[in-house]
Parts: sequence; C-alpha cells; structure tokens
Amino acid sequence: MSDRAQKTNHGIGPVVTASHLAAGAMPALSEIEFAMTLMHHSFERWMVRCMAAAGVPGLQPIAVHLLHAVAHRNREKTLSELCMLFNIEDTHVVTYAIKKLDALGLVASSKRGKEKTVKATQKGLEACHRYHQVRESLLVASMKRLNLDEEALSGIAAMMRTISGQYDQAARSATSL
Repeated sequence: MSDRAQKTNHGIGPVVTASHLAAGAMPALSEIEFAMTLMHHSFERWMVRCMAAAGVPGLQPIAVHLLHAVAHRNREKTLSELCMLFNIEDTHVVTYAIKKLDALGLVASSKRGKEKTVKATQKGLEACHRYHQVRESLLVASMKRLNLDEEALSGIAAMMRTISGQYDQAARSATSL
C-alpha cells in the first residue's frame, strides 16, 4: 500500500467502494470517484426535494437542472445548447424532461429555424425563485456555518470540471477499443 493510502483515514486506506480499482497506480482517483458518486446522489436527492418544497413536486433531477439552466439570464436556449451544457449525449433525455416542464407550464417551446428553443415562463421563473429561497434557508445557511473557504471551493469546482474532461477523453478512447 502506498504511503498516501496508509496515511488516509488513520492507516485503513482510502475510502472507496472498489478496492480492486484503488489498488492501482492512483488510489486517490478511486476516492474521488466514490466521493463524486455520493455527492451526485445526494445532490440529485436535494434538488428534487428542494423543488418539491418550492411547490413543484415530481420532477426528475435532469428536469430541475434544465429548468434552472433555461431560467439562467432569462434567455431562450436550444436543445443542443442544453445537451452541450450538461454533457448529455442522449438528446431524448433532454427532450423528455423539457416536455414535462412544458406540460407543467414552467417552460415554453418555440422554433428558431429548424431548432427547438426553450424559455422559462413566468411560472418557471417563480419556481426557480422559490427554489432559491429554500436553498438559501436550508442549504446555504448550514454550509456557511461550516466556515468553508469559498475560494478553495471554487478551486475544487474548477478542478472537477478539468477532471471531467479527462473522463470524457478516456470515454472516447474506450469507444475505440
């Protein structure tokens, strides 16, 4: 076991779900993967429940993401822009979520040339505002009490975006095997 792995968690090794992967040349990457998995599921659960508390129950996490993205700067977005923004290959996932948001009156769809566009409705903007209020009250207030270094958090976010590019490149390479 590497010195790093022995120092992690008082000598018991890295906290991972796949020791066979952590036994490779970069155990810290397995730690990151496990942490991302936990954070991903926690974040999705939070988004769904926060949106329900904001008065819009029953949305899937991708629909919540899309509603916030469409409300961002209150500009219409194309489906391809939304897919690119969230790195989603399967456009049907985005199309289905947009149809659900449209049916709830949270977004309105139109066309720009041949491409479908989506814009938040007033009802959608209000839902995002209520989500923001719930988020500030329940999540941001408790996070602020942790006294985390916000500059360091921004650095972590930048590193995560960089690492996501490495996963994308590796995925492209794996496709050719």
